[in-house]
Amino acid sequence: MKSPGTWSRSGISAEARAWLAANPPTDRAPINLDNAAEVRATIRSGWEPSMAAARAEFAPNEREIEVGGVPCLEVTGDTPTGTVVYFFGGGHTVGSPEEDIVITAPMAVDGGARVIAVRYPLAPEQPYPAAVETAEAAYRGVLDEIGDGPVVVAGESAGGNLALALMQRVRDAGLRVPDALALLSPWGDLAFGGDSHETNRDPTLVLDNDELRVMADLYRGDAAVDDPLVSPVHGDFTGLPPTFITTGTRDLLLSDGVRISAGMRSDGVDVTLRIWEGMWHVFEFYRELPEARASMAEVCEWIRSRLH
Repeated sequence: MKSPGTWSRSGISAEARAWLAANPPTDRAPINLDNAAEVRATIRSGWEPSMAAARAEFAPNEREIEVGGVPCLEVTGDTPTGTVVYFFGGGHTVGSPEEDIVITAPMAVDGGARVIAVRYPLAPEQPYPAAVETAEAAYRGVLDEIGDGPVVVAGESAGGNLALALMQRVRDAGLRVPDALALLSPWGDLAFGGDSHETNRDPTLVLDNDELRVMADLYRGDAAVDDPLVSPVHGDFTGLPPTFITTGTRDLLLSDGVRISAGMRSDGVDVTLRIWEGMWHVFEFYRELPEARASMAEVCEWIRSRLH
């Protein structure tokens, strides 16, 4: 495994403080049906340097495949020992498997996984339940392929939301649940009921409640905001597999991770909640930070242990 780097036990690293100072918030128009393609292209362009850096660091193998009739990006290292079904983030309205190569490359190489990054449909063009139905089709396809082989489900932000919705459908349908779940800053409540939506409005961070509300409304359509498949924090977690959750003290969605963890523990799930000092939403994307490298190293080691 690659070195996670060094980080201070006494607080946020110097690298993270420098990043915060150098990255003031940026304004962008709320996404809608007319500008969706333009917004997605702009966001993806901003991630291109990070995507290139991840590919240079890990040299993953990438290829387009179809699983269960669903297009996916397969990401692998040299010796995969099991499968990760992965869901990218982006508020259910932006994002792609390509942008999330920053996360899936270390999962593949350091986690020893064949990562199947599902190319699920986005709102506003295809609101709920399209993404959940696509996720289930892909998961069923993976199960058909691997038989009794080890499998983990993972996702970040909206991808974590989708992973949790999928788990409820999988369990209720009597399908095999995965060996584990890995969730990075999962979005659990589209009603914004958590305390961190009030306390973590850090002016230096790009994510804000107003943008999230637009995304939430576009995604859920006519579905009730407290529907457990829309806001999994309201779901029954009984029977779900061991789960690893990461978040940070500055994460706007910190409360979502805390509440999901508490609900899982109450429902008898073996859950580990890792809250990183001074870190923001899905900080693992910023591999120039020692905290990001250390967190991904932990996630990858946990996945590797579950795949074995």
